[in-house]
Amino acid sequence: MAETAHKFKLKKEDTVQIIAGKDKGKRGRILKILRDKDRIVVEGANIVKKAKKRRNQQDRGGIVEIEAPIHSSNLMIVCKKCGPTRIGYKIEGGNKARVCRKCGEAL
Repeated sequence: MAETAHKFKLKKEDTVQIIAGKDKGKRGRILKILRDKDRIVVEGANIVKKAKKRRNQQDRGGIVEIEAPIHSSNLMIVCKKCGPTRIGYKIEGGNKARVCRKCGEAL
């Protein structure tokens, strides 16, 4: 049975905080969202070493450090006013806007 991709409340370039795992407490920007796997790549978090093959004369092969994807359930959006929070929605004049659940400020 094929799993369906979830709709994310988080978007690219959002600032998020990691709430579980080895990088718990770290904050960073969302670089990429992998909807089919429910995973998100966060800038500067979940760094892993990967062996890269040399592609041409100028390219350097060897071991490089890259950001690995983190499961979306281990992330929380960060509100500029009150820190990590959940996302709510407000409908104003036919427009749906994301808001902070704690202070009500637009995200």
